[in-house]
This record gives sequence, structure tokens and C-alpha cells, in this order.
Amino acid sequence: MRTFVQKPADVKKTWILVNAQDLVLGRLAALIATRLRGKHYASFTPHVDGGDCVVVVNAAQVHLTGRKRENEKFYWHTGWPGGIKERSMRERLEGSFPERVLTKAVERMLPRGPLGRQMLTHLRVYAGHEHPHQAQNPVSLDIAGMNAKNQKRG
Repeated sequence: MRTFVQKPADVKKTWILVNAQDLVLGRLAALIATRLRGKHYASFTPHVDGGDCVVVVNAAQVHLTGRKRENEKFYWHTGWPGGIKERSMRERLEGSFPERVLTKAVERMLPRGPLGRQMLTHLRVYAGHEHPHQAQNPVSLDIAGMNAKNQKRG
């Protein structure tokens, strides 16, 4: 038997639409990273960008379990002495760019390096319900129906 190796020219990308309203952030990010990477295909090859293009809407209404909304902090440094800054997850989700929370979660689940950066370009995240990708005819993916734990409870 010979090992199958997918060529970049043989990749056919499909467009997937995900509604993130009331979905758990970590589980959603893991499923999106799997789709971007192409691991759900039998023709998966680790060094080839063989995944799909993913459009996520309603990213501002993503659900966080436990007390992560208040306790989870994002840190960055300005470059000046004593310039460490922090912002809570709640402040990020209520701020100007709430879609960056989901983008960062997916980015950290992809491989580091040029291939991971290329895969991340196929992710489009929008805070609201509107998106400009109707011409690509995205197929809707029901993540809430895959597992009861994927959706907000209670």
C-alpha cells in the first residue's frame, strides 16, 4: 500500500456558515479549528492547507461557562516600563471588537507558523448577523445539534 499525500492543487474549499449565538466558546473554537485545518476529511495531510472557509456570525453573543467572563484576563505590554495592561473577557466582548475573542481562541488552536497563518485567513468572524459572503453560498453547520454541551444550558 502507498501513503496518500494530498497536493495543494487538489484542494477544493467549501464555505461553511456558523451561528455562534449561545454556543460555548472553547467547543466552538475547537470545531472551527478542525474545519479550518481539514482534519474532518479522509484526505487530511498535515503540511497542506486542505480545510474549508468558515464564516461565523453573532460572535458577540458567544457563551462562556463558569466565571470566565469576569475572571479570564487578556494581557499585553505597551513596550514601556510598567506598561502591562489587562482587560477582562467581559470588557472585550462588550468593547468595540468582540469578534477578536473568538478569532484569538481559534488562532491558538491552529499550528504556529506560515501554515497556521494561512489557515487563519480562511476564517471570517462577524459580531452581528450580517455578512458579505452570500455569493459563496455557505452551507450552514448546526454545531448546537452535534452535542448538547456545545450550547448554553439553563
